[in-house]
Amino acid sequence: MPPEPTVFVVDDDPAVRQSFKWLVGSIGLKVQTFSCAQDFIRDYDPADSGCLVVDVRMPGMSGIELQEKLANDGISIPIIVVTAYGDVPTAVRAMKRGAMDFIEKPYNDQAMLDRIQLCIERDAKMRREKEIRREVTWRAERLTPREREVFELIVAGRSNKEVARALDISPKTVEAHRAKVMDKMAVGSLAELVQLSTYLESD
Repeated sequence: MPPEPTVFVVDDDPAVRQSFKWLVGSIGLKVQTFSCAQDFIRDYDPADSGCLVVDVRMPGMSGIELQEKLANDGISIPIIVVTAYGDVPTAVRAMKRGAMDFIEKPYNDQAMLDRIQLCIERDAKMRREKEIRREVTWRAERLTPREREVFELIVAGRSNKEVARALDISPKTVEAHRAKVMDKMAVGSLAELVQLSTYLESD
């Protein structure tokens, strides 16, 4: 079972944190609130799925600085930046740096919940794809250097004869390597093999 998603809220206003507890809890989602970015950094485990809702302006580390630190640390949790009207340009910059969305105060509760749901779906998709990439990479690492060459030429659309010419081996040898590639990559068709190769390219 995948971990239950959590909505992490970082805001220095106690009333806002309490409001989020009620709002997010009303649709059955877990919520954890933090009064400052440093507390979130200390307690957050990147294995925890969900999303982060963070205010732009906070004492100490700002929401934008928190976003930058997470990015520098290779943590890709979807982020919603909450901003006052005058901070919209800052929020736009945050999105250019990777935030998924921003929402202005005062916000509509349903609009916030809709954005949170989208972020949680995005996070689940990213985690699934990361797991697939990990598995495909492990399979590809089991290929011999020659099998890897055959694999790369096959997924590039080369026929067995073209592969044989490119590698200066016989078509029958190509067929043998191709069979081993299909077996080690655990696929039953060329289409599946090509599909898996896209995960290696996005590594």
